[in-house]
Amino acid sequence: MKLFRNRTFLALLAILLAAGLCFGIAPALSKASNRQTQIVRAVKSIPEGTAVTKDMVQTVSVGSFGLPANVLKAPENVVGKYTTAELQPGDYILSTKVSDKSQSPYLSSLDGTKQAISIEIKSFAAGLSGKLQPGDVVSMIVSNYGQGKRTLAPPELKYVKLLAATNAQGVDTDQVKKDEKDDSAAQNQSIPATLTLLVNPEQAAKLVDYAANGSLYATLVYRGTEENADQYLQAQQSYFDTKDDEAVDSAQDGTTGTPNSTAGTGGAPTNGR
Repeated sequence: MKLFRNRTFLALLAILLAAGLCFGIAPALSKASNRQTQIVRAVKSIPEGTAVTKDMVQTVSVGSFGLPANVLKAPENVVGKYTTAELQPGDYILSTKVSDKSQSPYLSSLDGTKQAISIEIKSFAAGLSGKLQPGDVVSMIVSNYGQGKRTLAPPELKYVKLLAATNAQGVDTDQVKKDEKDDSAAQNQSIPATLTLLVNPEQAAKLVDYAANGSLYATLVYRGTEENADQYLQAQQSYFDTKDDEAVDSAQDGTTGTPNSTAGTGGAPTNGR
């Protein structure tokens, strides 16, 4: 105990500790901080749920000291995957921020009562010239249907909710941001190749038939609050409810006639705009 009260001993001990720090630990830390490694980072804003393409990321050399263990270091581990969080320019891409599967919120919210289906848009005009937005209520029209090349406005598809318009690269068009240096490229990325719709099984079957044997067009019915949009969707559901009731009544009466195809279609909701 007397030794630790000796000022000369304490001074020598402090000097030895300082020397060890300066000539041992500090160089090791410096060497570790100067060691370089390759990592992948974002070069532009990438919204959540976006399929990552080569032009969205770059590989750079950075100091390896203090890097997260799950930072991705090779482009092939990033390109083609879907972001699970929004990325900003300069953000390191971590394994927890990308996924092999799309994490689109509108797909994750499906509860089993409805289905999501994508249909091909065969022309620019068929997708309302790229003007459609998620949440829109649309009507689907089919042209050149069947051998008679008929044009139909199916009552089953009078009011349908649009979940997404997606370009040929698999990116939702509402997530495409204009590049000030190349407006034409941004405009091309905004052209939808498919529309993803929220439907019931009967509507899904109709869409597949119409898409295979004709050409589908989307017309915009309503864009606005979710509350008002729901009124259109409820009107569409009323059509199916009425048709089901008529089918039950026909079965009970022993008749084989088909339900009135216009039953339950009604007009647009009175306060839906």
